Amino acid sequence: MSVSPAPIYLDNHATTRLDPRVLEAMLPWLTDHYGNAGSVTHDLGREARAAVDSAREAFAAAIGAAAREIVFTSGATESANLALLGLAARQTNTDRRGHVITIATEHHAVLDPLEHLERTGVAVTRLPVVGQHDGDGIPGRIRLADLEAAFTPDTWLVSVLLANNEIGVVQDVAAIAEQAHARGAVLHVDCAQAVGRMRVDVDALGADLASFSAHKFHGPKGSGALYVRRRGRAVRLEPLVHGGGQERGLRSGTLDVPAIVGLATAARLAVDGLADDVPSIRGLRDALWTRLVATVPGIAVNGPGLDATDARGAAVRLVNNLNVRIPGVDGQSLLAALSAAGLAASSGSACSAENPRPSHVLRELGLSDDEARASLRFGLSRFTTAAEIDVAADRVAAGVAELRGLCLRGGAG
Repeated sequence: MSVSPAPIYLDNHATTRLDPRVLEAMLPWLTDHYGNAGSVTHDLGREARAAVDSAREAFAAAIGAAAREIVFTSGATESANLALLGLAARQTNTDRRGHVITIATEHHAVLDPLEHLERTGVAVTRLPVVGQHDGDGIPGRIRLADLEAAFTPDTWLVSVLLANNEIGVVQDVAAIAEQAHARGAVLHVDCAQAVGRMRVDVDALGADLASFSAHKFHGPKGSGALYVRRRGRAVRLEPLVHGGGQERGLRSGTLDVPAIVGLATAARLAVDGLADDVPSIRGLRDALWTRLVATVPGIAVNGPGLDATDARGAAVRLVNNLNVRIPGVDGQSLLAALSAAGLAASSGSACSAENPRPSHVLRELGLSDDEARASLRFGLSRFTTAAEIDVAADRVAAGVAELRGLCLRGGAG
């Protein structure tokens, strides 16, 4: 009887393993302490309310915010929708719905709500990014001059992805914030991929709104948060869900206490672990690339170089991200072969995995459809080991050799 190969998980941009310490923190609120945080007339309800309040303080501290600026949600998609659609509903000029700026490589959690707003009359500008072979900037980043030129007197929002979920490029959000605020626009930042992989401080970023998902940093699925600035240039939103008035009226519904506790615990662990996790994960990512370069002829990186920095010396790629293209190989066929060999990777965003079209992120980088389809994304985490990297590199090399061999044999026939 054949034995299945030991699974290796390198798809941590799609989701991450729940940290056992997070599960331990959540369990009491799933069993003995099951009160509704809105029922504060008895001890079980008051316990739940205290747990939510504590979690709000802890999560706010993890991102440099105040507790009253945190709205708990089901994840970054809901948070982004509340930020974009809730802010749009506050626009009072009904003759002109105004103008929004975003980036063409954003996640669909932002692109799709903006398409909806566009259908209602809002003008949307989608900024291009520096191409893979442009040679005059950092691949995947916007040009700040393009942003400056895009503003109009009607611009009320700029929405950017701090760290791209496919190619790992980190935008210069602080510089983007300066331009947005100088024009009187609000800045929304999608931070889903960044927590635990880099320092996230909403004040340093200049964010007015920021979206988060717990399951991207070893927390539970279905739990997230929206940061809504209340200090200084306070932001006001209209709710998308009406009901019991929870979360200061911005997100009605019974609070999921275990998930909220899990979110806060995961965020605290992510921040506390940065000093150890970042260099460790970067070293493993670089080791994977070194092995692949040595064993897979023609392989190339999509996005900025692994050690690329900007003018201020800041890293411009997430430490856990490796996105590569492999000429002469169909990515979906290779993924199927790797899956059969027990290796979990992906070709792009999990939210668009059922869409057969090539990645819009890679196409915006200037890659052809064939190059985009020949690309794979690897995402590492704090649980990835050196032994797993060695085995993963061997499995990729073997899969590529097999598929290239089949192509040659097919062509010879």
